[in-house]
Amino acid sequence: MKRSHLSYVTVGLCFLLLAAVVFAFQAGGGYHLLKKVSLGAAAGGGEYFDYVMFDASARRVYLSHGTEIKVLDGDSYADVGTITGLQRDHGVAIVTELGRGFISDGAAGEVVIFDLKTLKTIGRVKADKDADSILYDPASKRVFVFNGDPHSCTVIDPAKGTVLATLALGGAPEQAVADGEGMIYDNLEDTNEVIAIDSRTLKINARWPVAPAGQPVSIAMDRKHRRLFIGSRNPKVLIMMDADTGKVIGQPFPIGARVDANVFDPETGLVASATGEGTLHIFHEDSPNKLSVVETVKTEFGAKTMAIDPRTHRLFLDTSDFDPPAAATEKQRNPQPRAKPGTFHLLVYGR
Repeated sequence: MKRSHLSYVTVGLCFLLLAAVVFAFQAGGGYHLLKKVSLGAAAGGGEYFDYVMFDASARRVYLSHGTEIKVLDGDSYADVGTITGLQRDHGVAIVTELGRGFISDGAAGEVVIFDLKTLKTIGRVKADKDADSILYDPASKRVFVFNGDPHSCTVIDPAKGTVLATLALGGAPEQAVADGEGMIYDNLEDTNEVIAIDSRTLKINARWPVAPAGQPVSIAMDRKHRRLFIGSRNPKVLIMMDADTGKVIGQPFPIGARVDANVFDPETGLVASATGEGTLHIFHEDSPNKLSVVETVKTEFGAKTMAIDPRTHRLFLDTSDFDPPAAATEKQRNPQPRAKPGTFHLLVYGR
C-alpha cells in the first residue's frame, strides 16, 4: 500500500519526538531525593540493615532491619506492617502465586516463611549460618538462599516448605540474580568470580573470573540482552559481563567504596549502583556492548542497599544516622562509624 508524503513526515516526526523523550530521560541526569521516611528502632535494639526488596505486583517495599522486616506501601510510603521475631535478617523473596514470602535470617541460620496478606510467620526452614542473599526462581519454582560463611546454597521447595538440596559453591556468595529461564548467577566475593547455576539440575555450569574487577559483591541483569552488571569492592569498579560466555565487555567504571547493590531498569536502560560511602552511580546501557556514565548522586553514608520500582523508576535506599568513629586503639586500628539506634530511614530517589 502506498503512503502519502504527509504520512511519512508524520511518522518521522513521531519517531523524532519519541527519541527526544527517551534521550532526555536517559541523558538529562537529575536523580534527587524525593522522600525521607523515618522508621525508628527495631525490637531488641541495634541498627543492622541489609537488602531492600520491591514487590512490583503488590506495590510494597520490604526493608531488612535486624530483628524485623519493615513493610511499606510502595506509593504512599505508609507503614503496612512489621514482621518480627527475627535474629539478624538479610533479604526477602516473594512467591506471589503461593501468597508467601521468605526471609533469610543469618543469625538463626534459617529461612522464615510468612503470609503475604497478614505478614504473620507461618513456618521456618533450616538453612545454614550466615543465610544472606535470597531469591525466588520462577523457572524452577524454587527458593535459593546463599549462605556466606559456609560457602553454600540452600534450595527450598516453597510450596512444601522443605529443603531440596544444599549446594557447595566453593566460595563466599554475595548478591545473586536469576535470568527467569533457569539460570542463576552469584558473586563469589573471596574467589573473584561469578558462578552460573542451573536452577533445575542444581549444577554449577560455569565459573568466570571478574577481572579487572575484584571482590565482587553486587549484581543486576539485563535479561533481554543477556548482560550482567557486577559491582566490586577491590578495586572499586562496575563491569558489564556476557551472561552466556562470561566475557567482560568494555572498560571498568570507577565507583565509590563499599558497593552493595545494583539494579537494572529495562525500560530506560539505566544501571544504578549504590555504595556505602554515600554515592549512587547511574549508568546507561547504550547497546549490549557499550555502557556509559550518566551521573553520580550524593546520598547518605551507609546507603548501600537498594531496590527499584519498575513502574515509576524510583530508587529505594535505606540507612541510619552514624556517630563518628571512635579513636583508634592498639586493638582496633581502624574503627568504623557506628549507627545510632532508632535512626533507621528510607530514602526515595527519582527524577
